[in-house]
Amino acid sequence: MTKHYLVLLRHGQSQWNLENRFTGFHDIELSENGTKEAENAGKRLKAANIAFDNAFTSTLQRAYTTAEIALKTAGEDNVLEAMVRHDDLRERDYGDLTGQNKDEAREKFGEEQVHIWRRSYDVPPPGGESLQDVVEKRVRPYYEQHIKPLVDDGRNVLVAAHGNSLRALLIILGQETPDTINGAEIPTGTPLVFEIENGKITGRYFLDKELAA
Repeated sequence: MTKHYLVLLRHGQSQWNLENRFTGFHDIELSENGTKEAENAGKRLKAANIAFDNAFTSTLQRAYTTAEIALKTAGEDNVLEAMVRHDDLRERDYGDLTGQNKDEAREKFGEEQVHIWRRSYDVPPPGGESLQDVVEKRVRPYYEQHIKPLVDDGRNVLVAAHGNSLRALLIILGQETPDTINGAEIPTGTPLVFEIENGKITGRYFLDKELAA
């Protein structure tokens, strides 16, 4: 089987990213900069000559709008028409923290407690999900049922989602562990490419090179 690609794309900057708020399930739009990031992602995918067979995204507009803009910019309108949106690919639910400014939350609950809620693998914020919940209850079952068969079949697949649902995928793909995932940052609007040959990941890199206007 020839080389093919799985590409993970975190949505462009949202309005609440800009305002430094916990967003979670809240359906917030892209910021002006986030729209530009999505366009740049499409340009980078086109320059890399990656033509997709399938695309998946979440039901939150910041993710599916990013996917729509990136695919249109890359000239992949045919993939866009059949793109699948699903709740299981949504961002982690931050529960009672949703909408709160992160700095204000640190002042209210303490730096250490907020750090635990944000970065521990198995401790959820009040009323929300832990990253472990996202991995085991949502993303892993969805990936194994709907996305992995396409990847195993040699398709080029785009998954446009959120910081934590994509971090969950890094664990599911065996690229990170619960102990190492804190060090895995996925910038907004920057495609993360996995090269796959004979069912194994042989390359992992960001398409982050600046392109001429």
